[in-house]
Amino acid sequence: MNIMRIKLKVLVLALIVMLSGCAHEPRDFQYENLSEEVEAIKADGGYYKVGNPYKILGQYYTPKEDYSYSEVGIASWYGDDFHNKRTANGETYDMRAITAAHRTLPLPSIVKVTNLENGRSIVARVNDRGPYVKNRIIDVSQKGAELLGYRNKGTAKVRVEILEKESRAIKEAMLSKDNKSKIFNDAIKYEMSVAENKPKRAPLVVNEEAKVASSVNSNETKVDEKGMFFVQVGAFSDYAKAKEMANSMKRFGNVSIFEAFLSKDGVYRVRLGAYHSRSEAEKILDRVLDYGHADVSIVKG
Repeated sequence: MNIMRIKLKVLVLALIVMLSGCAHEPRDFQYENLSEEVEAIKADGGYYKVGNPYKILGQYYTPKEDYSYSEVGIASWYGDDFHNKRTANGETYDMRAITAAHRTLPLPSIVKVTNLENGRSIVARVNDRGPYVKNRIIDVSQKGAELLGYRNKGTAKVRVEILEKESRAIKEAMLSKDNKSKIFNDAIKYEMSVAENKPKRAPLVVNEEAKVASSVNSNETKVDEKGMFFVQVGAFSDYAKAKEMANSMKRFGNVSIFEAFLSKDGVYRVRLGAYHSRSEAEKILDRVLDYGHADVSIVKG
């Protein structure tokens, strides 16, 4: 099974779970190709990881295997600014796949994310770390945000629940040589209700809502300012510190160091860009803020 077929399978699963609660007939969905999915993850460079405690912006985080995890909070999403970059466990991030970033859960693990504002749910594979904003508990992929119905809004109140049997099974398969799980046959089952007359229309419903929301937002927003814009993420008198900051910013895109002489000493400004509109720069600025970098601004070049 190639990666595209795996992504399609996960998308179908997400759509089916998303529709649970809008009908009455219970069914089981059997996740039949765990070993093939794990093989594809490994081929892409992914590996099983819990990780050591780490510190971001003065806050300590301790990754652990917590198979009772359940939390309510705010979810955000990340998209093309991270597309095709490496995740925390070595996979290639695909904004069109159903994945998520979490600060402490094992990588990969399987979670159910429910949008408490509209009742939609998805099943996602956690394969990255973040977000590091205090009031957010998970970052889902762009596709995940679309399916959950908050891509245009940006955030939503959600419940995140780890699926214990599914997560244990994918761990066992990731750590095995043959990519298989002994508990797989009994573990990977999703109980849900599916409306007889809804599944085929689900993708259209999601897309139409996105189009309507986009149209409303465009009518309410002022004309985007064009030009050359940068996101400035720091200014340093020490070039070594500027270089260190620049290296840490590479995951957000093109980064440069500009030297300015405001006095007899130089100042090294670290900037992302350039971007051809203010809205494009604002999008990157939001992502930088989401990952805990507070002292950032947009400057026009």
